[in-house]
Amino acid sequence: MRTAKMERKTAETSIKMEVYLDQPEKCEINTGVGFLDHMLTLFARHSRIGFVCEAIGDLEVDSHHTAEDVGIVLGQCLKEALGDKAGINRYGSEYVPMDESLGFVALDLSGRSYLVFDATFDNPKLGAFDTELVEEFFQAVAFNAAMNLHCRVLYGKNTHHKIESLFKAFGRALRQAITVNPDIQGVNSTKGVL
Repeated sequence: MRTAKMERKTAETSIKMEVYLDQPEKCEINTGVGFLDHMLTLFARHSRIGFVCEAIGDLEVDSHHTAEDVGIVLGQCLKEALGDKAGINRYGSEYVPMDESLGFVALDLSGRSYLVFDATFDNPKLGAFDTELVEEFFQAVAFNAAMNLHCRVLYGKNTHHKIESLFKAFGRALRQAITVNPDIQGVNSTKGVL
C-alpha cells in the first residue's frame, strides 16, 4: 500500500495529513481557508489520490503559514508514500483549460527539488486566501517531495480560473508520474536510483 500519515506541529500551525496514492475515494479537507480547501479538493479529485488534511493555523495573522505548511506536509507525504519509486512512470505533464484560462504543469519525481513558476494574478486575494501563496504552496510541495515542478498559466483573465487550472493540472500530471508501469523494471533512471 502506497500511503503516508504525518503530523506536523509548530508555533504557527498544526497539521494532520493522510495520503493514499491508490485509494481515491478518501477526501476530507479542512484547512480553515475556504479557497485552499477548494483547490486541494480539486487536486485530490484529479490526481485520484485519497487525501485527508486537517489544519489549524494562525489565521488571525493571515493564511500564509497554513498554505505553506500544508504544502510542506503534502510533499513529505508524497515522498514517503512513493518509497523507492520502483516501477513508476516518474514524469507527468498536463494542460488543463478552465473557461478562458489555460494552465500547464510538468513534473519529474527525480529526487531533485526545483520549482519554475510562471503565473501572475490580478486579484491579490480570493476570499481569505492571498493569491501570492499559490507559488509558496507549490514550492513547499516540490522541495519536500523532492520533485522538479514547472507550473505555468499560458493565458487567462479570471484569477480563480487561472489558479484552478494549475491545481487540476498538477493533480493530473502527478497521477501520470506516480502510476506504476509494468514495463518499467526498478526505477525509471539510468542511475538506478531516484
